[in-house]
Amino acid sequence: MKMQAAPTTVEIRLVVNGAERRMSVEPNVTLLDALRDRLHLTGTKKGCDQGACGACTVLVNGRRVNACLTLAVMHDGDEIATIEGLGSVDNLHPLQAAFLKHDGYQCGYCTPGQIMSAAGLLREKRDLTRESVREQMSGNICRCGAYPNIVDAILDVAGANDKA
Repeated sequence: MKMQAAPTTVEIRLVVNGAERRMSVEPNVTLLDALRDRLHLTGTKKGCDQGACGACTVLVNGRRVNACLTLAVMHDGDEIATIEGLGSVDNLHPLQAAFLKHDGYQCGYCTPGQIMSAAGLLREKRDLTRESVREQMSGNICRCGAYPNIVDAILDVAGANDKA
């Protein structure tokens, strides 16, 4: 009996920022690398590549996911939202506008992951307080220390700034 070799690539379909995208990927390609290297969506950042910093946070079917920790082939048919699909220069998403208003960024490297994680948090419809936002955003690291401003931006969008 002759053994067949495993395929070297797999055809997948992702719905990225509302657009269907088909690609052929090796089974070991992370969602992060598929987004950045294959689809050229470089807003999603490669920080630690170990799931510890949150710079690669995207929404998969509306849920927050570290794109560096999941394989692209696991998301065949899934809806993926990246920072590029959230708003535009002419029409900022409320979170993007709030990050600007509250100076929720400094170097900006972690900002896409912070904003995508915040978007996922707001979708979860939790009762948000300053403490709960800090806890729920704890997987996103900001080396510049803009945490209070990030929390202010999220609470502003959530309409919960008075719950400080």
